[in-house]
Amino acid sequence: MATLKDIERSLEIRSMEIERKLTKFIRDKIEDANAEGVVLGLSGGVDSSTATFLCAKALGGRKVLALSLPEKGTTNLQERKNAKKVAKKLDIDFRIIEISPILEEFRERIEDFDEESKLPAANLRPRVRMTIIYYYANLQNRLVVGGSNRSELRAGYFTKYGDGASDLAPLGCLYKSQVLELARHLKVPESIILRPPSAGLWKGQTDKSELGISYEKLDRIYAGLDLALGRTKIAKAVGVEEKKVVEIEEREERMKHKLTGTEIPEL
Repeated sequence: MATLKDIERSLEIRSMEIERKLTKFIRDKIEDANAEGVVLGLSGGVDSSTATFLCAKALGGRKVLALSLPEKGTTNLQERKNAKKVAKKLDIDFRIIEISPILEEFRERIEDFDEESKLPAANLRPRVRMTIIYYYANLQNRLVVGGSNRSELRAGYFTKYGDGASDLAPLGCLYKSQVLELARHLKVPESIILRPPSAGLWKGQTDKSELGISYEKLDRIYAGLDLALGRTKIAKAVGVEEKKVVEIEEREERMKHKLTGTEIPEL
């Protein structure tokens, strides 16, 4: 019978080798596109910080533009400080653009804007941010680097055409627990690594509360599914009810449309 040890073994990574492969991936894509560098949103969370560290290692600080795009009343003050800390440590081009006035325009201009519909309003934030990021990419001939990891992509835990939009997603091949390991290898500040993950959709929001499970367990369920261990074995190894494994599988299937792009019929 499969054990947690088998699952843990499948999640092990060689951080030095991963760093080498991902920095080469970034360099190759920039060269192929004949781009001047990269631009990315730097929230101060571990994913965007790790992606920024990789870009700086791959290209050098001068070719990396990081944008902090906070919203008054929603963005945590510590996250702003973390973003500044990363930018200073890597000596990259860093700008702060407050998005609150832009969001306020949406509320005022859309006649039937519904504040009670929490998710549609919340998803405006990452979509506005990505619009600004792509403006700079277009303006300066850069590629957009996203911070989505494999756990988020499989769960569909991102905003379509928002934080899920990018030209490159170097962390998309790593589960969240693997990103944390890589972050420590890259010397991302420990204060960033230890912060509870949050998409920043609204004040006090956390990934765990939205997903209904910690990344630690989610990653191990995905790893068990990758190993084709079966729901019962996975549930027992990870320490969850079997219905939670079913729920994770069903969510992944339901969210696949977020990764496939525009559907075009065949004639």
